[in-house]
Amino acid sequence: MTPVDRARPWLRAHPLALDAALALGVLLCMVIGSFADPHGPNGPTFGTRTPGLRSLVLMTLGAAVLVLRRRRPMAVLACTSALTVVELSLGAPPAPVAMSAVVALYTVAAHTDRPTTYRVGVLTIVVLTGTAMLFGTPPWYSQEHVGIFAWTGMAAAAGDAVRSRRAFIDAIRERAERAEHGREEEARRRVAEERLRIARDLHDVVAHHIALVNVQAGVAAHVMDKRPDQAKEALAHVREASRSALDELRSTVGLLRQSGDPAAPTEPAPGLAVLDDLLGGFRRAGLPVELARIDDSPLPASVDLAAYRVIQEALTNVQKHAGPGAKAEVSVVRVGPNTEITVIDNGTAAGGGNGDGGGHGLLGMRERVTALGGSCTAGPRYGGGFRVQAILPVKAPETGATGEGTS
Repeated sequence: MTPVDRARPWLRAHPLALDAALALGVLLCMVIGSFADPHGPNGPTFGTRTPGLRSLVLMTLGAAVLVLRRRRPMAVLACTSALTVVELSLGAPPAPVAMSAVVALYTVAAHTDRPTTYRVGVLTIVVLTGTAMLFGTPPWYSQEHVGIFAWTGMAAAAGDAVRSRRAFIDAIRERAERAEHGREEEARRRVAEERLRIARDLHDVVAHHIALVNVQAGVAAHVMDKRPDQAKEALAHVREASRSALDELRSTVGLLRQSGDPAAPTEPAPGLAVLDDLLGGFRRAGLPVELARIDDSPLPASVDLAAYRVIQEALTNVQKHAGPGAKAEVSVVRVGPNTEITVIDNGTAAGGGNGDGGGHGLLGMRERVTALGGSCTAGPRYGGGFRVQAILPVKAPETGATGEGTS
């Protein structure tokens, strides 16, 4: 790291010190330049003239006000221009007080907009060059006057270029910050979606199997003494349901533990192809279920899984809330570009067979269906019971919103 690099943070924190050093440097340049005579016998000569007291005072004042150039750029430009006009009007030949006005004009151009730079720059050039031409001892076309015109014009142009470069860099930095912020927002959104998907899948797995286990365990406890064979059968169903729940949980948790992109699952995601097995589990648990299925053509994986989960959740709610003696009917019908899933029951429990009871079952169903561009409705039936209907577009895009392969 160079000394300049080490000093740059300190100078940024103390801009007044930097401006004071610049003012001192400008003063030295003006004093040294005041000893040069541009009209020597053989061209410009150095050391043949000495600046007067008035010129030294004007140069000192012009350099001193540059210390405030960042705080009050317009006032500093006006002050240095006035000192330069005085020197050009009275000096013969004048001392280079115009150097302070050149630095002040550069500062104004670097810290204002382009229209302001144009107006102020033209005014400064006209005033300083016109004063030198009208009151100076050399002819109006002399190189000293051209020099004042050129230096003031270059100061305005250089300041405007620096301002444009700063604005360009600030715009790039702002775009980079917005892009970074957008990436962070996208990452947070994806995390939230993934957490929702995982919670939905875990709910589907756990709620269904635990409901069956609860029912079968109650049956076993009820008939344990009088009908041990039936109790043994119920316990076998409990063991089967718990084993299925553990297998699905193990599969889901195994995917979550993988780092990076998870490998493809070794088992297919559940779908309507295994709908009979699902309904058989509910029947064994004591819930009569009838199935009406028209057009069993294969569906996209995301739609197939969503349809399976909707039926599973709806029947689980019937099992939990419909009350004793309830029956359920499931229909899977292809209607144009959509597949309609309907689950109805004749439950008599308060709140209907699919009352969510403050849980997340119905919400999870709606989220799954909505993610595929479909619709899901649920509510009490006229005359008793509950009805759940999901309309799923057959050509839904394959996305990870429904959690294929995670159960």
